[in-house]
Amino acid sequence: MRTIVKYMLCLSVGCGVQLTALAQRTYTLDECVQEALANNALVKNAENSLSAARYAREQAFTNYFPSLSASGGGFIANKGTLPMSLGPGMEMSLMKNGVVGGVSAALPLFTGGQIVNGNRLAKVGVEVSKLQKRQSENEVVLTAENYYWKVVVMKEKLRTIAAIEEQLASLLKDVQASVDAGLTTRNDLLRVRLQQNEMKSSRVEVENGLRHFRRALAQYIGHPGDSVDVAFAVGDTLPLRPDALYAAPEASLRQTSEYGLLQENLRASRLRYNVSLGKNLPTIAIGGGYMYHNLMDRDHSFWMGFATVSVPLSGWWGGSRDMKKQKMEVRTAENNLVNQSELLTLRMLRSWDEVNDAYKQVEIALESIGQAKENLRLNTDYYAAGTSTMSDLLDAQTLYRQSRDKYVESLAQYEVKKREYLQATGR
Repeated sequence: MRTIVKYMLCLSVGCGVQLTALAQRTYTLDECVQEALANNALVKNAENSLSAARYAREQAFTNYFPSLSASGGGFIANKGTLPMSLGPGMEMSLMKNGVVGGVSAALPLFTGGQIVNGNRLAKVGVEVSKLQKRQSENEVVLTAENYYWKVVVMKEKLRTIAAIEEQLASLLKDVQASVDAGLTTRNDLLRVRLQQNEMKSSRVEVENGLRHFRRALAQYIGHPGDSVDVAFAVGDTLPLRPDALYAAPEASLRQTSEYGLLQENLRASRLRYNVSLGKNLPTIAIGGGYMYHNLMDRDHSFWMGFATVSVPLSGWWGGSRDMKKQKMEVRTAENNLVNQSELLTLRMLRSWDEVNDAYKQVEIALESIGQAKENLRLNTDYYAAGTSTMSDLLDAQTLYRQSRDKYVESLAQYEVKKREYLQATGR
């Protein structure tokens, strides 16, 4: 029976049984995060959206330049299109065929601010894409970390199962010897074998879970399904308290991408209102060009300049309604900025509470391991002395396994909650 205690103590200090190496490469958490940021499709798509927004800004800037156009045409008729009478019996016609063409350029001088505000809107679009990319990166990092810790949990559960299997194998030999000597009944032997079968069943479930999460992690960070494993061994020491992570919500609010998006949305709403106003103002442009025609069998070319003023008259009816609509959009964006800022602050406070709750769960789970380990030691001694039953010993073993599993799960949850809090406070 002393062998049981030996394996129990070995497990408590983390020596465990070495698992078979199933992966081609082992990654740390930071390496998983970097691989995910480099290879995940969500980040790549966010980068594509940012590039598209930059192209849109460059396209909007071209509206400051003169617009160039070239035109040309020709015609042919069965008779002249310009008949003339020179006197009785003297008729003639001109322009039976002809060619016209030219090149012109026009420069807008005043468009009611549409070009300026359009460029500002395009710049806002770039800033929005940057913030959305940051959100995508946060999502990828959090998901990759979730998968990482799920793999860690499965591996640690396998370590626990392996150690308990060794305990049961040693116990089976001792009980078999006792049965052969007539010191105990075969019921104890049956209970040990049933517990071994239970461990086999648990091993199958945990190994399936490990394969699933390893494949999910590999896919998420852009690697083949069987090429990724994680490098982390859970000890029995309490992690550092999260106190150093705390940040005041008021100071952190402006660092979050969500708050930045709310600000950009308000800025865009105001610019769209200015664009709507500009559509109802006069536009002024100047230009010039080179023209050519051959309408009377004679080449003729010349330079010309022009100025245009366009005043929307009938457009005011619909335009004024559009301006009122855009003004309501501005008010909605202002309300959203205030309301969502309050909700973001609440999210930070809730996330901080969740971090502290998760840490307390780790403390409780670690304390439970100590209690379950002592309970297993006592029941082992009691069974050896004949003052405890096999059922009590196996129950103590099960409680010890459950306490270790709970500790690993609590530790993984604590690490994920820390990441969530850092992202909620814009870090």
